[in-house]
Amino acid sequence: MTLHNLQGIDTTSAFGRVLAWCRDVFTAKLGDYGPSWRILRLSSLTDQIFIKANRLRSLQMKSIQLVDEPQEDAFVAIANYSAMAIIQIRHGVAEMPDMDVQSAIAAYNAVMQEALALMTRKNHDYDEAWRSMRVSSITDIILMKLLRIKQIEDNMGQTSVSEGVESNYFDIINYAVFALIHLSDVDKTQ
Repeated sequence: MTLHNLQGIDTTSAFGRVLAWCRDVFTAKLGDYGPSWRILRLSSLTDQIFIKANRLRSLQMKSIQLVDEPQEDAFVAIANYSAMAIIQIRHGVAEMPDMDVQSAIAAYNAVMQEALALMTRKNHDYDEAWRSMRVSSITDIILMKLLRIKQIEDNMGQTSVSEGVESNYFDIINYAVFALIHLSDVDKTQ
């Protein structure tokens, strides 16, 4: 699935359409694999997101792509893995998958609704600044946030003045969605 030209519609509507796309992918993968991700430790999810974001940066800097996976798929995965990470923070890591499909979808939906509410508040204060950003800059910011999360994880969750891990994951979801809105307009992919 791809979204076409979300540039002309308001941010909340575009964001909602992208979240629906992400939810469709999350639900389809739940159908294939069940909630097997419930056994992943937070550091494993962080590393999985890092792999996706690093691949995006690599592709954005190279002229040749050897694996036929569009950038959109990677940004959807980044948003979905970030939602899973927030669920893991809130529910803890399981030794075996412990959620049924409906419970996993409900937890996912709750996280994504919080992401939408956060985006609405921040977008008001930042006055749609994300619309002037390049997808490559969004990728770099996601990578920076992942490096912050890794450092917080290495510090056993302790911070002095910084936001915690959960708030960084929410920001990553929102940046991934912004990138997907930009990518819906083929002229804004740089």
